[in-house]
Amino acid sequence: MRIVSYQPELSPALREVTGNVDYTEFRGSLERIDRLLMESGIESEFVRSHMDAYEKDLVAHAESMGKAPRPISAKEMGKVQEHAVKALRCNVARELSGESARGLSVRLADSELLQWFCRIDRMDVVRVPSKSTLDRYEKLVPETVVRKLIDQLNGVAASTNADGQAMFDLEQPLDIDALFLDTSCVKANIHFPVDWVLLRDATRTLMKAVALIRRYGLKNRMAEPAAFIRDINRLSIEMTHTRRRLDSKKARKRVLRSMKKLLKKIDGHAQKHRDLLENEREQTELTEGEAVAIIKRIDGVRELLPQAIKQAHERIIGGRQVSNEEKILSLYEPDVHVLVRGKAGAEVEFGNTLLLAEQRQGVIVDWKLIKDQAPADSKMVPDCLDRFEEVFGSLPEAMAGDRGFDSKHNRKHLEKNGVYNAICPRSVSHLRDRMKEEDFVELQTRRAQTEPRIAIFKNGFLGRPMRSKGFVHRQNRVAWAVLAHNLWVIARLPQAGKQSEDLEAAA
Repeated sequence: MRIVSYQPELSPALREVTGNVDYTEFRGSLERIDRLLMESGIESEFVRSHMDAYEKDLVAHAESMGKAPRPISAKEMGKVQEHAVKALRCNVARELSGESARGLSVRLADSELLQWFCRIDRMDVVRVPSKSTLDRYEKLVPETVVRKLIDQLNGVAASTNADGQAMFDLEQPLDIDALFLDTSCVKANIHFPVDWVLLRDATRTLMKAVALIRRYGLKNRMAEPAAFIRDINRLSIEMTHTRRRLDSKKARKRVLRSMKKLLKKIDGHAQKHRDLLENEREQTELTEGEAVAIIKRIDGVRELLPQAIKQAHERIIGGRQVSNEEKILSLYEPDVHVLVRGKAGAEVEFGNTLLLAEQRQGVIVDWKLIKDQAPADSKMVPDCLDRFEEVFGSLPEAMAGDRGFDSKHNRKHLEKNGVYNAICPRSVSHLRDRMKEEDFVELQTRRAQTEPRIAIFKNGFLGRPMRSKGFVHRQNRVAWAVLAHNLWVIARLPQAGKQSEDLEAAA
């Protein structure tokens, strides 16, 4: 599908606001980012990707119905383009503001500036995306599409025009001579994984699903679902208070046995109501999609319930340790892992490992959120270099990182490819020798800024915690956060001729 020209609706001009320097800076950043989105071509690329996906969906739907794909009018293509532009800008605005989907929907209704940036400002009626629409915008395209946009933005910012001037009116193009690596943990939005609390979570999920099924008239003989939730809450409170008793170990075992007995009943009732819904769904007002969602919710918890019960039994009754590979940390987030990093205030974290690579000016040029248990940091270096070369066409002149990235293989790999090795060595004697190199000391000094960059990225863009559910959606959220972060950093870089203009205005 080709991009067509369409007439945007009339919108009011932004009013001048004085007396608030924070608003002035925020407005200046949004205006600069608005130019970056258009001049870099990533807005057009996003529109093109969305239109291709839209056309494929139409073809797939027509094939499933046994019909030929219908032609797409220019008016419909214009609506699809307008929708894509709005989605891209709303996603960027959400990451820049740090708001939730609900919070951003409220701010869009109240802020003329955000309405202008997201292209929803109108002369008569402003139609603000709802929280559900904003959430769908984040999942509109896969992570690979957003990664291409970021690579395109970084590539343009690191290049020059035919006259040898930096793009985006920057004083200098992005410096991609040196690469600085570090890893961190993206914490999952889960509570601390206590064994018996998992059993309470399973009870609540199953009984709420059963109550939903019974609401539509499909019932099997049992007590009210709320009674089972009340019973598991009572046992949870009792388990909490056993630690203060002299016979705490015996009391914990007794309470867990009561929980296991109760879970057996709950599992049976959930199975019966699940089968009722599957076999007699036509008798209710539930659609097929709604029924499938409820069945999937019940099956997901019931599949993990035996393992969660065994885990609690092993640790509380058997007094035996369970390896991290066999632990269930959450019934709803299967791709979360135990990360022992030894940080102050965070000896153990629960989430996924995130690799970030930045250049000197703070722009993130490579990242990877790891789904499985993360390998050693040293094993991430070759892949990082390959991704860098694919984007920029050449390897960096130097690479710096902490001692976790050091290995014999990496030292040979960097030397073979002509990349200066500024990774901190593990050996103290070797480090003492390398501290005599001026370039090594300078790069290691700059490398210390990478940890604050990760803190800015995680706390200012990802959120504390990141609330996206499922690894695919968390991966997508990280990509959107990287895009917004890089736009924000590039927008703040010095512009060519800006300093002289400021001096003239001051004079």
